[in-house]
Amino acid sequence: MRWAGRRESENVEDRRGVSGRTVAVGGGGIGLLIVALIVMLCGGDPRVLFQDQEPLGRSVPQNQQPIQTNEREEQAKKFVAVVLADTEDVWNEIFRKSGVQYREPKLVIFRDQIQSACGFTSAAVGPFYCPADEKIYIDLGFFDELENRFGAQGDFARAYVIAHEVGHHIQKLLGTMDKVNALQARMSEAKANDLSVRLELQADFYAGLWARRTQEMKGVLDQDDIPEALGAANAIGDDRLQMEGQGYVVPESFTHGTAQQRMRWFKRGWNTGDIRQGDTFSIANP
Repeated sequence: MRWAGRRESENVEDRRGVSGRTVAVGGGGIGLLIVALIVMLCGGDPRVLFQDQEPLGRSVPQNQQPIQTNEREEQAKKFVAVVLADTEDVWNEIFRKSGVQYREPKLVIFRDQIQSACGFTSAAVGPFYCPADEKIYIDLGFFDELENRFGAQGDFARAYVIAHEVGHHIQKLLGTMDKVNALQARMSEAKANDLSVRLELQADFYAGLWARRTQEMKGVLDQDDIPEALGAANAIGDDRLQMEGQGYVVPESFTHGTAQQRMRWFKRGWNTGDIRQGDTFSIANP
């Protein structure tokens, strides 16, 4: 992906130097449960979300410390800002053609742990989208994990992760996420997991659609970029992660979809470029 020197989004919040945390009255709750369903994108343990929760009403101030960084991390920050800018351009255009104004999400970069409107969260959960504040959270160190742990090589594997989280923001804006959450509250665990899988696969579809529209608008993708994104989708399928982690798979516990499903829906977005083709909820076997 040819990204150097291109427009960087102004919607990036750098909170790498923040220490401590501020917990609002009523922090966590339903918002935290929503995040627990979606932050497993990269194999994180959602139980981490529920650790270190402050009692309701307590507040611990956050302190901004000088940021110790390096050239590699600063390049990663620039890359994130460029990819986010590309998502803004694509989704602003898609929403504009539908007669709706697109509300751009913020993207927060942090280190180790972060306080969001969805609770106090460790970097161990991986990148996540918080619907309560409409922000995406990424510890830049995850990109090294993506390459070293998951074997997902290339800058477009990273771009796929960002575009997937932006896909969850699209679901929030379109009302899909709220509808799924309401349905899950009345379902068995197995049926709720099935809806979670469909939500994640649709976010993969949106990531593929974004890639297609970005190429049409700007022509900045290289021939290796789509294979890199598919490699990332393949590496973080539920079946792959469960097999690597415990030696067997439990399909009823899947929350994000198999490697094949994730690749298939990304490719569908890439091949069609049509948001109407991303309905993962109305077909029997997505």
